[in-house]
Amino acid sequence: MNNVFLLLGSNLGDRKLFLQQAIMHVAYDIAPTIKISSVYETESWGKTDEPDYLNMIVELQTELSAAEVLRKILNIENVMGRTRDQKWGSRIIDIDILYYNSDIINEPGLQIPHPELHKRRFTLEPLEEIAPDFVHPVLNKTSRQLKKELKDSLIVKKL
Repeated sequence: MNNVFLLLGSNLGDRKLFLQQAIMHVAYDIAPTIKISSVYETESWGKTDEPDYLNMIVELQTELSAAEVLRKILNIENVMGRTRDQKWGSRIIDIDILYYNSDIINEPGLQIPHPELHKRRFTLEPLEEIAPDFVHPVLNKTSRQLKKELKDSLIVKKL
């Protein structure tokens, strides 16, 4: 079984509902979640004039390959109505693979661990909550250590 951490985010419409729907889709299409973080409200990152996000992390175990997980995630986003108009633009749902086991994958369209996770408070707050001792396979630091070293000053509130 492969241990996978996914970051879920939404900043349009009924954000809580979209996160709940995404969890249901993930459970049905990929695997049931084994851990779910709290929901965090976060200032928009990248394009700061966008509405605030709700973010959370789910952990699951699946027999699917990383490429299959990505394909299913993209399909879930599409089914839920996600459009990709502009980088860092507002979205109904965003699902990112943060970790796939402790694998390091660099393929076109698939980079694991997620290349920005160690720079983002909205990722590290929920990640530290459910996996404080998980070690980033490239940086060789735990979620807790990465959060302590974080320079990101965006406001992230646990709901």
